[in-house]
Amino acid sequence: MSKLADLRQEYARAELSRDHVTDDPIEQFQAWFDEAEDAELEEPNAMTLATAATDGTPSARIVLLKGLDDRGFHFYTNYESRKGTDLSQNPHAALVFLWKPLERQVRIEGTVERLPAEESTEYFHRRPRGAQMGAWASPQSRVVDSRADLEENLDTVKAEYEDEDEIPRPSHWGGYVVRPTEVEFWQGRPNRLHDRLRYRRSDPAGDWTLERLAP
Repeated sequence: MSKLADLRQEYARAELSRDHVTDDPIEQFQAWFDEAEDAELEEPNAMTLATAATDGTPSARIVLLKGLDDRGFHFYTNYESRKGTDLSQNPHAALVFLWKPLERQVRIEGTVERLPAEESTEYFHRRPRGAQMGAWASPQSRVVDSRADLEENLDTVKAEYEDEDEIPRPSHWGGYVVRPTEVEFWQGRPNRLHDRLRYRRSDPAGDWTLERLAP
C-alpha cells in the first residue's frame, strides 16, 4: 500500500488548444469518440454515471453510452434501479469518459430526462433476446436471496415468451438523455499541466461559452 503514493505517469501524447476544437461540444465529443474507436479501444462508450438523491447522497457506476444527438447523451436502465430512483428525485447527473491510451477524459454535467417511450421500445428490440429477458428477470438494485432466484426468474421469463417472436419492453425499463450544461475536454500534458477546455451554458437553448481551466 505504501507504493501507491509513488504510482505516477507522465502524459505527453498530445496537446489541446482552442484551435483544436469545434464551437459545439457535441460535435467535439463525436470527433474524440471517433478517434477512440479508430484506436480500437475496448468499450469506448463506457462511462461513469454519477447521480445523487435528494439528500445529496451520491452514487456512481459504469454504464454504456447508447446514443448521441443534439439533445445529448443517451443510456438505458431500469427506472426502478438506484440510478433511476435518484434521477426521479434529482434529475441531474454527471458523466465521465476515460480513454487512457489517448490520455484523454471528457466530463459532462447536465439535466436528465426520460427518452420518449417509442425510442426506448425501438432500442429494446435491438438488444439481444437474452438481454431483453434479463430486463424482465432482474429487479435491479434490490436485495435478492441468491443467484438461484435470478436464474429462476429468467427461466420463468423464457417459458413465458418461448413461443413469442417479440418480447415487449417492460414499462419499468427505458432510456434517459443527459442534456449537457457543461462539457469539459481533458488532455494529459507533462508536469501535470494538463489541458482543460470547458464548454458551458446556463440556458439549454443558449450559446456555448468556451474557456480554459487551470489543471
